[in-house]
Amino acid sequence: MQASRQKAYADDSRRPLMFVAGDHVFLRVTRTTGVGRALYSRKLSPKFLGPYQISRRIGPVAYEITLPPQLANLHSVFHVSQLRKYVFHPAHVLEAGDIQIKEDLVMEVPPIALEESRVEELRGKPVNLVKVIWDRRTGDSTWESEEDMRKSHPHLFTW
Repeated sequence: MQASRQKAYADDSRRPLMFVAGDHVFLRVTRTTGVGRALYSRKLSPKFLGPYQISRRIGPVAYEITLPPQLANLHSVFHVSQLRKYVFHPAHVLEAGDIQIKEDLVMEVPPIALEESRVEELRGKPVNLVKVIWDRRTGDSTWESEEDMRKSHPHLFTW
């Protein structure tokens, strides 16, 4: 009984997303680091790409959008949960940079630099860690295994 009451309150504030051909939408993406782990979202991290125009509605929750040539590796049909409404304005021009997105809507972020290194003990063995800077603007950085980083990004180890 408690759960149904909570659901009723939550459903009062929800509206189903509906789009028509010609609407503009943003596409939700997930940023990952070069070692395959998702970055924690920060305030200024991009979470959406676009805007892109909807070409047609496939079903009640599936839409086909027109993608630029640099995103040709993606399937053009998306679930409504991956889209965010955009109110189109002709004076609003957004430049799409050189972005590579995988089929599972994951955008890989290359590391910028290595900042520090340290040795930690893991299960009784010393492990070399390096602090990897992923985005200087937002301050995204993580501690990664030096061995993994040397394999995936050897160009960072010039020091």
